[in-house]
Amino acid sequence: MNRQLLKEVVIEQNKRLASVNKGIPREDLSVIQSFYKLPHAVVIAGLRRAGKSTLLYQIMAELGNQGYYFNFEDERLIGFEVKDFTILHEILMELYGKRTIFFLDEIQNVHGWERFVRRMTDSGYKFFLTGSNASLLSQELGTKLTGRHISHVLFPFSFREYLLFCGTGKIRDRDLLETDKRALLKQHFNRYLYEGGMPEYLAFHQPETLKSVYDDILFRDIATRYDIRDIQALRELAIYLLSNAGTPVTYNRLAQFLHLGSVNTARSYIRYLENSFLFFLVNQYDPSLKKQSILPKKVYAIDNGMVYALAFKFSENVGRLIENLVFLELKRRKEIVYYYRTQSGLEVDFLLIKGSNIDQLVQVSSSLAHPKTRERELNALQEAMGELGVRKGLILTMDETEKIKVEKKRIIVKPVYEWLLTDY
Repeated sequence: MNRQLLKEVVIEQNKRLASVNKGIPREDLSVIQSFYKLPHAVVIAGLRRAGKSTLLYQIMAELGNQGYYFNFEDERLIGFEVKDFTILHEILMELYGKRTIFFLDEIQNVHGWERFVRRMTDSGYKFFLTGSNASLLSQELGTKLTGRHISHVLFPFSFREYLLFCGTGKIRDRDLLETDKRALLKQHFNRYLYEGGMPEYLAFHQPETLKSVYDDILFRDIATRYDIRDIQALRELAIYLLSNAGTPVTYNRLAQFLHLGSVNTARSYIRYLENSFLFFLVNQYDPSLKKQSILPKKVYAIDNGMVYALAFKFSENVGRLIENLVFLELKRRKEIVYYYRTQSGLEVDFLLIKGSNIDQLVQVSSSLAHPKTRERELNALQEAMGELGVRKGLILTMDETEKIKVEKKRIIVKPVYEWLLTDY
């Protein structure tokens, strides 16, 4: 790598730091704070433009801007190799003196970066790293850094962060009891359900910003990285999954329906889409891991705004948008999530595991007002609770509150916006 070019990039990037917008404080910051004094490298992974760089700026500000910053998402750095880290470190020391903390953005763009981080960590340096690929969370990374790193996934804005972004401020429990404030929260939630939590989109409300992220993932992060030639097939698969968020899929069915050529192709493409954080697959719960691997999986998307803006004919199904939103919040809370199908074929949306036990069953419905809908949701939940020996269940709806007792079982019906703000 040309030393002079690298120096110019360093100077330019660090000049921009002085005027960068640090945004609203992310909730994840409190989690990262607990890692400050640990010697481990902190790896922050997540979707493109979901706020990883902003979170990195916030961490830097908290630590007094006493580290080295460098962003590898720069087209001038094409060709940067692991051996160039030594040159980069020399330039940083020359310009800013000796520092012991590195803040490196989009590190996955450098093949073999782990070797540099491991060597420097062993020498007492601290690293905060961001990246847009799930390989940063993989077992393989754990092997390469051998216990020297802690990983954290950053999602788009939660509902609480969305409210801060909109200028509402922090919500207190008593706000849910006041009629006017509760009504305002409902208005915001109705927008959040469709807008999602991507910061740039919320700032400008231009669907093109979401399409840009989506295209970057398909073309730059997947097609180029994995040398995919049939880009149309990849695009059709991604749109199909966006349009069917919250529904079960199988690799066989996807391969046949989308003419992907083979089940292995469908499996590989979906793995690439998962690695980019665009989608998540959820297993159907079964005590047998072998059965779990062959049962249909449910697919969820990283952001409701993307689903609403890019998917086909999704706007009519509010229930599935709510379900996708609930799934994302469960992932933010680091819940271990499955879905469940009863012996008679009834489906429960989410089964949560805590430790080695089933902790809770969660059902999602836009409303229980229609008798047939109420009967279907309650029957599925009660049957599953009976089969699994679970005593507590939760049904999340747009705006209903109720407590239901059936024998020794207890089912709580709660508005999803209230759950998003209080049950954490």
